[in-house]
Amino acid sequence: MDTFLAQNQPLVYSQIKKSVEHGRLAHAYLFEGDQGVGKHELSLWLAKRLFCTQVVDNEPCNKCNNCLRIAAGEHPNLWQIKPDGQSIKVDQIRQLQQEFVRSGFESRLQFFTISHADKMNASAANSLLKFLEEPAGSFVAILETYSPGKILPTIQSRCQILHFAPLNTQALVAKLVQTGTGTESATLLAALTNSYQKAVEISQEEWFNEAKAAVSQWYLYLANNDLMAFVYVQKKLTTLAKEKERQQLLLQMLMQHFRQARSKLLNGDVLALKENTRRIELLLEAEQKLGANVSFQNVCEQLVLRMIHQD
Repeated sequence: MDTFLAQNQPLVYSQIKKSVEHGRLAHAYLFEGDQGVGKHELSLWLAKRLFCTQVVDNEPCNKCNNCLRIAAGEHPNLWQIKPDGQSIKVDQIRQLQQEFVRSGFESRLQFFTISHADKMNASAANSLLKFLEEPAGSFVAILETYSPGKILPTIQSRCQILHFAPLNTQALVAKLVQTGTGTESATLLAALTNSYQKAVEISQEEWFNEAKAAVSQWYLYLANNDLMAFVYVQKKLTTLAKEKERQQLLLQMLMQHFRQARSKLLNGDVLALKENTRRIELLLEAEQKLGANVSFQNVCEQLVLRMIHQD
């Protein structure tokens, strides 16, 4: 059993397994969902399952020659297409078709994946469409994308579409840590978004580290009922976040601090827990006001005064 898929994509994993078991695989699938949620993992699982020579309980063995060659990207019946630069070009699709013919396409099952299928240029997309419309042999095609709207509707209509759900918080933190993000930052990012792709985008911005430090300082002022929290709004926060999206992120970062504090108070000081709850409610109100287009500075200054009992 693939543990990652079983835990994070149980529905699509189960669906594909049943389709294989009952011989009802479609010849083309569109795997749609955020980056990092398991689309390519399921593509590789399916390839192994179809070519494995020692299948047990409808699972590939991951030990036979075919499974090992697929894992290494070296199986002669497995083809993987990725963008060449910024796009997937028509020559890549044509070469795939030629390789299929050269490999005895009509007599042997072939399997191909197209990563970032939304990046096919118009010529490549039309060439693939013709290929899907006029299949000449046995193959399984997997198109992987997190932007299905950029794929021709005519191609989508030739595929069975499977939606991959966003990762849960724990899985997202684990995925981020696995790919090099520190645990503290990964935990914060998972609180800001359930999209791995978006989390990576945020973490790669220089702004993120500066914002993380600024909000930590702001939280300390608030936690100590220090009126410097009010001064800090204009001194630091308003210059740090001009765009609405970043302003919202700052409030979400602050919320994470209060929620972490809450988790430590659950079995402790009842009065402190009550005050923490009050502040979280105030912060939720502040997020609503910002969403209603009240200015960021006014929202934050009012929040400070209400939190430290100066309203």
